[in-house]
Amino acid sequence: MKNYNELQKLLLSIDGRGYSAYKELRGEYIFGKYILSIDHVQADPFAPPSKARIIISRSEAGFPHKFLDSSCKIRAVSDFLTRAFRNSINNFNYGVNFKKLSEHLTMDNCGQEILERTSILIKQNRIEARFEIKLPAAGRRVLGKSANNIFSDILPKIVDASLLFKNIDHSALKNQIELILDEEYIRGELKERNLVAFIANGSILPRENGISDKPLSQGGVPFQSPEDLEIELILPNHGTVRGMGIPEGITLIVGGGYHGKSTLLKALELGVYNHIPGDGREFVITRSDAVKIRAEDGRRVEKVNISPFINNLPNNKDTIRFTTDNASGSTSQAANVMEALEAGSTLLLIDEDTSATNFMIRDGRMQKLVSKDKEPITPFIDKVRQLYIQHNVSTILIVGGSGDYFDVADHIIMMDEYVPKEVTAFAKNIASTDGYKRERTDENSFGAITARVPLKSSFNHRGKLARIRSKGRHTIMYEKSVIDLSALDQLTDSSQTNCIAVMLNFLSEKIINDQISISQAADKLFEQIENFGLDSISPYTGHPGNLALPRKYELCGAINRYRGLKVKQ
Repeated sequence: MKNYNELQKLLLSIDGRGYSAYKELRGEYIFGKYILSIDHVQADPFAPPSKARIIISRSEAGFPHKFLDSSCKIRAVSDFLTRAFRNSINNFNYGVNFKKLSEHLTMDNCGQEILERTSILIKQNRIEARFEIKLPAAGRRVLGKSANNIFSDILPKIVDASLLFKNIDHSALKNQIELILDEEYIRGELKERNLVAFIANGSILPRENGISDKPLSQGGVPFQSPEDLEIELILPNHGTVRGMGIPEGITLIVGGGYHGKSTLLKALELGVYNHIPGDGREFVITRSDAVKIRAEDGRRVEKVNISPFINNLPNNKDTIRFTTDNASGSTSQAANVMEALEAGSTLLLIDEDTSATNFMIRDGRMQKLVSKDKEPITPFIDKVRQLYIQHNVSTILIVGGSGDYFDVADHIIMMDEYVPKEVTAFAKNIASTDGYKRERTDENSFGAITARVPLKSSFNHRGKLARIRSKGRHTIMYEKSVIDLSALDQLTDSSQTNCIAVMLNFLSEKIINDQISISQAADKLFEQIENFGLDSISPYTGHPGNLALPRKYELCGAINRYRGLKVKQ
């Protein structure tokens, strides 16, 4: 291991040489209170940035043990330090050699959610900060003096400002730790109270705009629970909180257009994650296995049992092991439901606006025109009750155009100018007195949920493991084939997509074996991460700094959308 003086001498000695001279920087350098590890050096100025780490002992960083004595607290602190390090880069008082420091230094970008990441690693005896650096150049010539300015002058100031406990905002850190503990407490209470979600009074659900996930700063109506659904929780840190508890069962969200139905469902979709202080949805907590379901025209489906919804297709096409390269709206939505159930979800979130109409409902007039024996689709309305009774799977459903769902709902909430009202009794009365009724089917059983076993050969490309990489939040490239994740509405961060690409590599190489199901393979992978950390699945030695942990359901969603997937007969 070298000291920082040797790094300075090296940088000055290669000043003006060809860019490949930067390769000599690889290694570890002692900078007094911390170690700088340069793990990977880019091949040329236009290649992906170089990767480096700051390694500092926990005693030197000075964080009290009480802030790091549980995995939940460590996740909160890691998130906080990632934001602090990145903010220090963005807010740095730039020198004359840098128009913008963030053009050279960067760290993983956090959104409104607190996710497990690899950007800041907190171990028993050390803290690592993983970042990327675009080594400065003039054309293809080394700018050694500028690089030395980054490593010797700028980086130590960023470390001091963002990784030493004495220099960070203690109150803000404490607040974030206490918040995540309370959010996890509410998750536990959902199970104890047989609830699927909780929304605290005063929550701000609307977002700033269509491309920003930040809270609407002006004009956002604070959430207020209807009295009939209001419950009280006493949190360990924030004391008494009141809000709407949504019970298990079938819940409808109704109301006119632009009155807040989709805004409420969107908050519930992302309530599977914890949120940062000031987000407005800090205490919007949804059961962690909730899955948003939508139609997805054109997706590939591989041997999924969609027979609970679709049967007796023309040409005797098999729906117990249904396969298609180009699913319709109804078949794709049926497949999405069954895949979510196969992965273990116990709460489905559905918006009528993004659903296939013929999958959701057949009204009385259509039933009379097209007889049941001529219609292969059993709509969701005829299965949702049995899904809850037989499999204990709840549903939260937005409907704006079909009152037929009043008959099967346990709870009906009407959004009126962003204010929820409990209207179950009123809606049930309408349903019972309406002169027009649809015929109830004789569906007494939901049907089988079938586990599928993926074949290891699915992931071979010309006899070897395929190259899998992410490209933004919604795309994974499997060699030259595209895995489209745009329908996974609960995938919230591009670093989660990075992680899914790494997970697919790990699964195909070390877990999938022609014996275990997709769900079992995902469980084994998450067990590996739980026992050995997110780093343990990465092929990048030293610096997988841009991974954020997705949920099992988004991982399984990616596997199912891989067009090369083959499962056992």
